Amino acid sequence: MARRILDERNVRKLHKTGGGRAVSLTLPIEVVRNLKWKAKQRVVVRQVGKKVVIEDWKE
Repeated sequence: MARRILDERNVRKLHKTGGGRAVSLTLPIEVVRNLKWKAKQRVVVRQVGKKVVIEDWKE
């Protein structure tokens, strides 16, 4: 797979998973590393207007 040009680096596709009952999205690895997130880490997803916010889960 060829590398994306810089302008399209953050353009992602949604993928259906689990028989179409869920949707997944891949995040750029640079974003995950900057936030210091790890595999299987819990996050909170919420909708604010027409935007989606993904935040670290706080106990």
